[in-house]
Amino acid sequence: MTTVPDNVWSKATLGLGGNIGDPKAAMAQALRLLDGRDDCRVLAVSRLYSTPPWGKTDQADFFNCCALIETTLAPEDLLATGLSIEKTMKRERLERWGPRTIDIDVLTYGDVEKDTQPLQLPHPRMTERAFVLMPLADIAADLMIKGKPVSSWLALADVGGISVADESRDWWR
Repeated sequence: MTTVPDNVWSKATLGLGGNIGDPKAAMAQALRLLDGRDDCRVLAVSRLYSTPPWGKTDQADFFNCCALIETTLAPEDLLATGLSIEKTMKRERLERWGPRTIDIDVLTYGDVEKDTQPLQLPHPRMTERAFVLMPLADIAADLMIKGKPVSSWLALADVGGISVADESRDWWR
């Protein structure tokens, strides 16, 4: 894995979700695995949300959260780390937007804008998804995405069906 030059710590935001098994426990484990690494530190975690499925709607509701982290990993390596954690936790990719035990998305990485495979920054559909914007607003309401703060994107989003499942910001510890 490559690191950012001189081990500079960069801030990134992650979106986590799942709807198979015990998603709350899976997301908590994923966050603890990230926080336990020498090259990642979890700075803040949103409340936990219960959200209706998006894209493929004939499945169970999801649990979602967002995390603000610091990392010395380059953006692509942060994505690879998330995918490795998903694999460790037995994530199977059977269908797009389908049921999953755990999903970890890199939403933003500092001010980096990039459109490559497999990584697009900021995440290309995050401003359309209330299940991302609502927890992201808990930890980074003023974060600028495509020229607007997260709070402004959230004001435009349909938040119907989304509810707080756990008020505590320490639910993952």
